[in-house]
Amino acid sequence: MTTEPIRSAFYRGDKIFTVEQAQPIEPGPNEVRIRVAYCGICGTDMHVFHGNMDARVGKNRVIGHEMSGVVEAVGASVEADLLGQKVVVRPLDHCGQCPACKAGYQHICHNLKFLGLDTDGAMQELWVVPEHTIHKLPADLRLDYAALIEPVAVACHDVRMSGLAVGEDVVVIGGGPIGILVAMTARDAGGRVVISEVNPNRLAIALKLGFDTVNPIEADLAQEINTRTCGKGADVVFEVSGTQPGIDAMTAVAATRARIVMVAIHAQKPQIDMFQFFWRELKLIGARVYEPEDYEKAISIIASGGVDAETVITDVAPLTEIQTAFELLDRSPTAMKSLIKVGEIE
Repeated sequence: MTTEPIRSAFYRGDKIFTVEQAQPIEPGPNEVRIRVAYCGICGTDMHVFHGNMDARVGKNRVIGHEMSGVVEAVGASVEADLLGQKVVVRPLDHCGQCPACKAGYQHICHNLKFLGLDTDGAMQELWVVPEHTIHKLPADLRLDYAALIEPVAVACHDVRMSGLAVGEDVVVIGGGPIGILVAMTARDAGGRVVISEVNPNRLAIALKLGFDTVNPIEADLAQEINTRTCGKGADVVFEVSGTQPGIDAMTAVAATRARIVMVAIHAQKPQIDMFQFFWRELKLIGARVYEPEDYEKAISIIASGGVDAETVITDVAPLTEIQTAFELLDRSPTAMKSLIKVGEIE
């Protein structure tokens, strides 16, 4: 039993985090306690920082879910061989009783709890989670790289839902952190990928990663894709920008019977060119979070180097500097993925 206080970063509202001493929680019968190594800052965390999710998370919440760590303690019903195991957490806790759960879609449970938003998360030295959320890592996988597994699992789910086949033409609209990971995952699956992005710093990262790119401000995206595909268009389109121009582009670049995957969350209902869906028999696919197989695929891709973690991770800050890390990320034009180093584990 651990009785020494741990460091935890609490969101207090008004763009404020405080790092405080807290008492560790003992794992229940079907729970494990993880000593957290790293935790990434995602777009949802930034929405929390801006106060956009106060009604959901409150102002006394430890957030964070893109994490890696080592199992330190287990509950009474958990196998002891998990102790000392490198792990990541798939931060979804389902009810098991709703229609989605009964149909086998626990990841979109009607009563889903997202760990790190609806419960306290990984921006603390010790984190207790349900055993069913744990995924084991290879012993030689770096824990900073492993903190990318959660967002890579998002990309793996998106690509799997698209039905991407080897050799198909792919357009990723939006070259932010998730867009870049979707692009790398699609390339790993055999797609010929073009990234559309307006931010020159993100375009530079995409080029460094070896992708073809188009800046739709400087060139007509649909014309560029038609030129590259001999007038066919893209077989698979991922809308990751969350913007109306992105919505306009997704139908304009699509080939006959293309699959369009809606990755981004749109704050307002966008206008969609439904005529193109009729005219070219397009398919629109919603993709939300991930399933266990997507996590296993993400672990495999990270371990094999299919995702260039060294390039994607642009900043690392200690837990004590979490306030500064969020402020810098909020105004940084060059950051891709920022990590918080929560504990001294390698």
